[in-house]
Amino acid sequence: MSLAPRRLVYVLNGPNLNLLGKRQPHIYGSETLADVEASCRTLAGELGLEIRFHQSNREYEIVDWIHEARETAGGIVINPAAFTHTSVAILDALNTFEAPVIEVHISNVHKREAFRHHSYVSLRADGVIAGLGTQGYGLALRRVAQLIADQGSAVAGSS
Repeated sequence: MSLAPRRLVYVLNGPNLNLLGKRQPHIYGSETLADVEASCRTLAGELGLEIRFHQSNREYEIVDWIHEARETAGGIVINPAAFTHTSVAILDALNTFEAPVIEVHISNVHKREAFRHHSYVSLRADGVIAGLGTQGYGLALRRVAQLIADQGSAVAGSS
């Protein structure tokens, strides 16, 4: 088994993000999820990462992708959307994933309704980015890339 760090990062998106750019643009902006994916793919290439970009309105699919990532990925960037506030299942799945997890929210959830102030995912996340629009995805990918590089340095230093 290779000790080299895994350069694959899953970028997971929860419910209603398929409507990004159409739904409440005053909150979420005018970029579409396809735009976000394209910018993530470009940046990932620059950072030497490969990404798997997924969106689902179904909780079980997100759980399945997290389980899949356990075997292949060096990190997860997740915008759980409404599942942020409700999904113990996603939290439990993330707790089985041993690499970095960065939680992203396009809007500043802390300036919104009180029920949005609680995140189950934050109980596992290594970092949280909120309120920076879709730029948060790029910042999250940069952080995961750094954590993977740090892990690689630690492995190289111990051999």
